[in-house]
This record gives sequence, C-alpha cells and structure tokens, in this order.
Amino acid sequence: MADAEWTVERHLLGKPPEVVALYHHFTRLVGACGPFTYSVSKSAITFKGVRRGFAGARLSHRALGGYLDLQRRVDDPRITRSSPYTSRLYVHQFRIESASQLDDEFAGWIREAYQVGGGAHLSGIVTPATRQ
Repeated sequence: MADAEWTVERHLLGKPPEVVALYHHFTRLVGACGPFTYSVSKSAITFKGVRRGFAGARLSHRALGGYLDLQRRVDDPRITRSSPYTSRLYVHQFRIESASQLDDEFAGWIREAYQVGGGAHLSGIVTPATRQ
C-alpha cells in the first residue's frame, strides 16, 4: 500500500489491546490541550498544531513509542533519547509501557509540545507551561 493509504486505524490493527489503550490515553491528553490534526504515515501518527507537528506516536507490540518537540531538554526514564532539532527545539523520543507513566508530569510535557505546535518556539518567550 502507498503511504497515502496509512490511517490511524491501520496503525492500531493487530496491536495488543493494552498498547491500543495507551495510544487512546495519549490521544486524550493531546486533545485536552486543544484542537489538532493528524498526519499519518507508514512510520508514525503525527499530531499537528496550527503551525507544525509537535508530537508523534508509534505502536509496537509491547509499548507506545513516540516523540514530543519541546523548548528544553527533559531527563526522565520515559525519555529514551533527547536531541537538538533546531536552535530552539529538542526532540524527545519516549517509550510508555503502562498507563501510570502517562501521569500529570507527562501531560505537562504534552501541553508544552502543543504550544510548540502553535508556534511558541518562534516567539522566544517561555510561557508558564514551558517554564520549569
């Protein structure tokens, strides 16, 4: 199938119910931030704000993986890798294996990433949600 035929449903197909539940939990946390759109490809489900993509999800048979674009580095066991993406952004690869890992702290990172999707990184101003 061509990349244009990839859908969220296709990414969920055949995945364990526990991993699908983690994906839906992640999506609810993203949705709590405000409106977003999807950009779905063979490799990931990308969540886009009004300016750019800010998060992504990849489902494996054991965990929910993905990324968050943040204006700062985060050091946490759920973050498997963090690297500069631009002069103002860091891409953080994550791995979630249980719903308890999608806690308030993780939800805060999603809110920060959502602001990046709206262009917060372009202003150079650190907003309360991004200040630590």
